[in-house]
Amino acid sequence: MKNKKSKEDVIDLLHEMAILLELNDENVFKIRAFSNAARTLETMSDDFETLLRENRLTELQGIGKGIASDITTYCESGKLDVFDALKKKFPETLFDLFKVPQLGPKKIKVLYNELGIDSLTSLEYACQENRLLKLKGFGEKTQDKILQGIEYLKKNVGRFRYVDVLAQVEGVIKILSAMKEVSEISIAGSLRRKKEIVKDADILCSTILPESVGKKFSTMKNVEEVIAAGDTKISVRLDTGLQIDLRIVKPDEFASALHHFTGSKEHNTLIRSRAKKMGLKVSEWGVFKGERKLKIQSEKDLFQTLDLAFVEPEMREGTQEIELAEKGKLPNLISEKDIKGIFHMHTTYSDGKNSLIEMVQACVDKGYDYIGITDHSQSAFYAHGLNAKDIIKQHKEIDQLQKKFPTIRIFKGIESDILKDGELDYPKKVLKDFDFVIASVHSSFRMSKQQMTTRCKKALSNPATTMLGHPTGRILLGRDAFEIDMNEIIEHAAKLGKVVELNASPYRLDVDWRLLPYLKRKKGLVSINPDAHSIEGLEDVIFGVNMARKGGLEKQNVLNTRTAKEIEAFFEKR
Repeated sequence: MKNKKSKEDVIDLLHEMAILLELNDENVFKIRAFSNAARTLETMSDDFETLLRENRLTELQGIGKGIASDITTYCESGKLDVFDALKKKFPETLFDLFKVPQLGPKKIKVLYNELGIDSLTSLEYACQENRLLKLKGFGEKTQDKILQGIEYLKKNVGRFRYVDVLAQVEGVIKILSAMKEVSEISIAGSLRRKKEIVKDADILCSTILPESVGKKFSTMKNVEEVIAAGDTKISVRLDTGLQIDLRIVKPDEFASALHHFTGSKEHNTLIRSRAKKMGLKVSEWGVFKGERKLKIQSEKDLFQTLDLAFVEPEMREGTQEIELAEKGKLPNLISEKDIKGIFHMHTTYSDGKNSLIEMVQACVDKGYDYIGITDHSQSAFYAHGLNAKDIIKQHKEIDQLQKKFPTIRIFKGIESDILKDGELDYPKKVLKDFDFVIASVHSSFRMSKQQMTTRCKKALSNPATTMLGHPTGRILLGRDAFEIDMNEIIEHAAKLGKVVELNASPYRLDVDWRLLPYLKRKKGLVSINPDAHSIEGLEDVIFGVNMARKGGLEKQNVLNTRTAKEIEAFFEKR
């Protein structure tokens, strides 16, 4: 029997159970048991489905018979009575408080019990009235930070990360494309342009039987609400909160409609303006000369009709793409196959999920020519940063693995914290033992723009530094970029021959793609790094490639398109 819940669903359940138990003043050991079980599943290397099927969950450290039974029940039935009963004891809106960065179960319990705060609205009002200042453990600074967190949440409501939306939309497309009534189907909108944050998703399909396709779309199991249903457009909201708009067109309209609904609005305005000057009209229904509809079978046909080179969807943001297409000067955009190797990955030496040998083997299996191991440095105590003895031990293991895996070059690196004064996290005698160093800010984010810029420029100027990691420190929908003059940083890095990281984690995508044209003009270099904390994280490279393409980068602008020998020579110049 197929399970109704996945490993990720179970992890969420266990975390929520721990929270509910704490809110309900349950035994501390019981609370800890559910938290530990969640962490065990998050870090396990065994196959969850196999252990579940064979009733072997208790073999995992921290999972006893009781929790194993709860997990099995939840996966098989899709619900857990004890969880549902606990959840009914508290207002649904209370759980929104956990989205505020400064609040955990203990503080929320105090707010709920002492002030009756059970929603973001009541929390915001209480902060504005300074009511939190009366509570033990809440000071003025904490209250201010809570207010800032609420403002951030309000600003980002109804926004989703690309990676979170993509999987959902691909699932919908898989369902619809299996219908014989569907001629063509594609992702459209900002998702097709690979924007890092999207508000909703667009799907375009062509058919001669729109009613049948529309019915299938609006009655999918994960549809929570049908927002609107017309002949050519149906909007639904999934149980995740994501709105998806399905647009249905005739087969001969598909190419023009795909271009139109891919956007952006600014790009489409430029296209219509150009068409008008040529005596043409472009819309979602086609390209017209007077009343005559021209034959457009693909987007390439549309651009060709307008005497333009084909513009890739990622670049259609209404900036310079039409001007470049007219002059035949569009960049030859980088693709994932151009990536020869990767840097920035973490192992079990620090906060990674997989061992060094497992990460190396995974990269060999993916066909990379080289990799760079970069665990955290000593100041990152929260991530088990490496001390001097750890470094010696890791380097010995890398030397052994290099002999075991001769087809891949393993570079010895470190992700060194940039300290508050701009110094790196180790003395020179330690730093010189690395092949390369990624310097990153992980603390003291609240500096002035000038202070942070000076701090990072100093780190880049350190002879040991090879590249600047996640340069603005942003976490998409989680933390704003810190104040920093990135134009100045890019220019400084380019002059020194240092690299600016394009962190490919779908939760960062930092440096911002909007800065890449400037970097390109300054003849700067980026490295597309996955910042992988597991084997699965190695797959994130594609998200960085997407951003590089949006920024117009070509192969020569990206460090890790070079061969292993070229990389070795680049590192030796440090």
